[in-house]
Amino acid sequence: MIIQGGMGVGVSSWQLARAVSQAGHLGVISGTALDNVLARRLQDGDQDGNIRRALRHFPNQEMAQRTLDRFLKIDGRGQAEPYTAAAKLTIRPSSATQELSIVANFVEVWLTKEGHSGVIGINYLEKIQMATPSAAYGAMLAGVDYILMGAGIPALIPKLLNDLSIHKLCNLKIDVAGASKEYHSIFDPQLIMGELLPPLKRPIFLAIISSHILASYLNRDDLTKPDGFILESSTAGGHNAPPRDLKNAGESNELIYGPRDEIDLEKVAKTGLPYWLAGGRSTPKQLQDAISKGAVGIQVGTLFSLAQESGYTNVIRNEIISELKSGHASIKTDGAASPTGFPFKVLELEGSISDAEVFADRPRLCDLGYLRTPYERAPGVLGYRCAGEPVDVYIKKGGNKDEAEYRKCLCNSLMANIGIGQERGDGYVEPILITVGSDLVGVNEMSSRHPHGWSALDVLQYLEG
Repeated sequence: MIIQGGMGVGVSSWQLARAVSQAGHLGVISGTALDNVLARRLQDGDQDGNIRRALRHFPNQEMAQRTLDRFLKIDGRGQAEPYTAAAKLTIRPSSATQELSIVANFVEVWLTKEGHSGVIGINYLEKIQMATPSAAYGAMLAGVDYILMGAGIPALIPKLLNDLSIHKLCNLKIDVAGASKEYHSIFDPQLIMGELLPPLKRPIFLAIISSHILASYLNRDDLTKPDGFILESSTAGGHNAPPRDLKNAGESNELIYGPRDEIDLEKVAKTGLPYWLAGGRSTPKQLQDAISKGAVGIQVGTLFSLAQESGYTNVIRNEIISELKSGHASIKTDGAASPTGFPFKVLELEGSISDAEVFADRPRLCDLGYLRTPYERAPGVLGYRCAGEPVDVYIKKGGNKDEAEYRKCLCNSLMANIGIGQERGDGYVEPILITVGSDLVGVNEMSSRHPHGWSALDVLQYLEG
């Protein structure tokens, strides 16, 4: 009935998803950038031993050991020592890159499922196509029950999951800017694992969408049909769908949504597939309202993101809650923040990269590259560019200056949110960037009930009335 959203990089941690799952609802891990999350936690020493415990259950122990040999630092990093980063995504990733992705997703799912029988899911961004096959395969090796995907049109995912479940070679079409032909990313599970494993459970696939038109489009063919929909309104945190009428509030880059952006639930219901409502669904009344409209239930993000089990550091979590409780919080749908081109919901917080001075002081760079776009430099030759990299570099790669202005580095900032932001040799530390939903009714109620903070179970008990 209640789906806990898969938020940020590591905000929807395995600890949070596990707590929700054990209480009988769907706990969801964030599957974004798990390769670097794992690599950085190993470089910090894996102090609690959770990663190593999970790796002892990985089906290919040689691969698990290679991951430890590559990244584990028993005593952690030195003071202000930069993290060693995983390789950037490409359309033809190396075997080492694929191995790390598989292992990282396995670890996160395994830890979430350890010791109980509840169901768990993992959330991916369609925009990060080049990571999807290996990431989903790693999650499936650990028995993930649901896969959720938004930030794009996930038409290719149902077939991909079918193929991965039988360890079949996968050929995923990749969107390439200016392409003169089709490009595909090849992933061969048997080749990378070195042996043929028994068939895997095919997870239930939920498409996160914001349009009844897209629901009908995906439902038209068995190859593209998901198992259900999460219908997300424009009040949801994170990435939002662009408004149908592209209007904004001038220099603020804030996008305005109108009646044309509302989802026609009757048309979604005609697909015959189950659906959950998301965005501005954070109270018991809103849960019952969703069910009365034919939904199975709701997906909730912000309330869970502020729970004690989430991946935010305690300092950052308390700062967010304090800002939201102040009554003066400014939350805007920023049309220029994300390098993806999708609008991104931003909490304007002093000291974060939403602060104009902090943004201006940050040197533009793209060293993680999850949101890079492949583009054709010449027929058959690809390059990669990100609107968050230096503007002159982006222009040299064929990008448009207007596409790059005001873009923020989500990859590095979202890592900083969970306490593993990059520290550079010159002492520079990456700033944070916080996203929350713009409907704060549930947050205000929980703050009143639990002034010293709340747990995932507190959120569920509140929503269940």
